[in-house]
Formats: sequence, C-alpha cells, structure tokens
Amino acid sequence: MAPAFYIGLMSGTSLDGVDGVMAQIDNSGRLQVTAHAFVAFQASFRDELLQLNQSGPDELHRSALAGNAIARHYAQVVRALLQATDLAPEHVVAIGAHGQTVRHRPLEFDGDAEGLYPAVGYTLQLINPALLAELTGIDVVADFRSRDLAAGGQGAPLVPAFHQGVFGQPGACVAVLNIGGISNLSVLSADGGVQGWDCGPGNALMDFWCARHTGQAFDRAGAWAAQGHVNPTLLAQLMTEEFLQRSPPKSTGRDLFNPAWLEQHMGALAGSGAYAPYAPQDVQATLTEFTALTCASDVLRHAAGAASLVVCGGGALNTHLMARLAHHLPGVQVVSSADRGLPPLQVEAAAFAWLAFKNLKRETASLQSVTGARGARVLGAVYPR
Repeated sequence: MAPAFYIGLMSGTSLDGVDGVMAQIDNSGRLQVTAHAFVAFQASFRDELLQLNQSGPDELHRSALAGNAIARHYAQVVRALLQATDLAPEHVVAIGAHGQTVRHRPLEFDGDAEGLYPAVGYTLQLINPALLAELTGIDVVADFRSRDLAAGGQGAPLVPAFHQGVFGQPGACVAVLNIGGISNLSVLSADGGVQGWDCGPGNALMDFWCARHTGQAFDRAGAWAAQGHVNPTLLAQLMTEEFLQRSPPKSTGRDLFNPAWLEQHMGALAGSGAYAPYAPQDVQATLTEFTALTCASDVLRHAAGAASLVVCGGGALNTHLMARLAHHLPGVQVVSSADRGLPPLQVEAAAFAWLAFKNLKRETASLQSVTGARGARVLGAVYPR
C-alpha cells in the first residue's frame, strides 16, 4: 500500500506560532516529511495566550475566541502546505492538531479523600477542531491528551513513542531532548524500552527575560546570554525547585515555570540578603545555564548509558545552549535532530501527523512507562471533514 498524506500541526509553549508539516506515512508508520510551513503569532495574540495561562476576567469567553483564532492560524498553515505540495484537501487523510496548551494540571484537585475517585485534574489545549475541519475540508484529529489523563496518566509528554520510531537505534541507548517553552526528555533504551518526562523549563523563562530587556522575542543563537556571566547564587536558588527532584513520570508547563515563579525566586534572594542587582545579560546567562543544567542532570540520572543526545525544538537552534549541554555531558555526543534526518522545528509537528495516523488505525500511541497511566490508550478525537 502506497504511503498516505497526513498533516501535523503544533503550537507549543514557546508561543511563537504554528509549525506544520506535510508527511507521507506508510502502513507500518514510517514517516517522511515532504513540506514544512510556519505562521507566526502576532504579539497581541501571543500576549492574550500568555494571559490565558492564568485566571483572569471573562476567561471562558476569551478562551473560546482564542480557540477559534488558533483554528484559523492552523488553517493558514494547512493552505501553505497544500500549495507547497500541489495537493488538494481530498488527498490528505487527516490533520493531527495539538492546539495551544494554556493550562496543564494533571492528577490534581478532584480526588475524594477515601480514594474511591482518584484525582484526574485537567489539561487544556485551545483549538476549535470543528472549525478547522470546516476551513480545510480535511478530517481533524485533536484532543490527544485527555484520554491519557482519564486513564490516570500525566497526559504528557506524547512524543516519546514517536521518538522511538524516528531516532531509536537497536542495541543502543539514545536520549532525545525537545526544548520548546518547556523541555522534555525521551530515553530510548537499547532493549527497546521507552521512558519520557518533562525536565522543566526550556525556552520559556529565557524568552520572557529577553523580551523584557531587549524587546526581542528570543535570544537568537544565545548570543546575548553568551555575553553575560552565570550567577551561581541565583542558579542555586532556581535549582531548589521541588519539581526538578521528582522522579518520572512527571509533566509541567507555564502553570509552574512562569515570570511570577522567577520573580519569587529572585525575591527569595532579596529576603536572604544575597540579592544584588543583576545585569540583565547575567540573568539571561543564568537562565540559559538553568535550562542546560536541568536537562543534563536528567540525562545523567536516567540515561547514563546514552552515547548521544538528539536535540530538537527551538532550543536546538540556540548555539550557546547547545554548547552548555555539551559541557555538562562530557562523553555524550550532543547533536541537532537535523543530523538524524529531521530538522528541529519539524519534529513535534511530524509527531502529531503520526498521532493522527495512529488514531485512525485505532492503535495505541501513549506509553504507560511515560505517563504512568493504567495502560496504553488510543489518543485523540475525530472531527470529520
């Protein structure tokens, strides 16, 4: 059977915009990307999404409208992909659409004291998948995380099974690190076992600090951080975060690692008398080191046998961050996913094309070893064209 076309769409916690890929997937699940497109978020829309990461006035109304806007952004990417590949909508089997995560609170809040009803919590990805199907004329698969939560899992990360198919090497341990707004690590063991979890912050804190002090959305190639000096006192304070010490499975988001969290930790230093006015570039250097150290520490703790670390996501384009990862991981080959056949900004979008493929085949795509759920589940809900 000839490979079929699927589209994968991803807008991550970096909030820069939507990446999309057109992918051919054969019946065994092998995937080849044939086109990539990106549509940026306007600054005002990015600010609205940031505000929706916390409680605010009229948030239900604003969230619904933001979901519509996300669908329209996604539809723009779909049109660009169709044009780039000279395909008609009917030639595409389905779109895998992640949506925009604005809250992620798994396994919290709603359990009963007797333990009869374990806490489920929630994860919220803004998108109107019905509108996306209407705008594109293509079946849409969305809502990938909630079934895993219902089965007692974290609902994240979703990509380790895909990483295994793309980057796994029989007989070798490979670690795959995705650095978006939040960082997540997949450990692909030599025996075929797979683990995965969120390490902590990726670009989120660095991007926030860079925008505040330079007006630029991100620190291109880490050049600004490279001009600064790491402050060991501030770094040590950031490393006291309890989440970093938890054992997998675990997941997180901007619910935890946000500007208020950073200000709280800097304020703790002020209260202890250890605080001094930091040069902004020194804070940027420290935040970059914080991301590198948290990720490298998880590799050393949980993937000690890994000979290579494959890095994807926007963080793979941060030359200074990649150098700091290599510094903390002597003996581990730190490479961009581009060196393994899939450019960094295409990996997660490709994963959602693959997840749509798995859904339509009614095959499980989650891993109990990753999310801690009661078992593997078929992920996603279908909105027909």
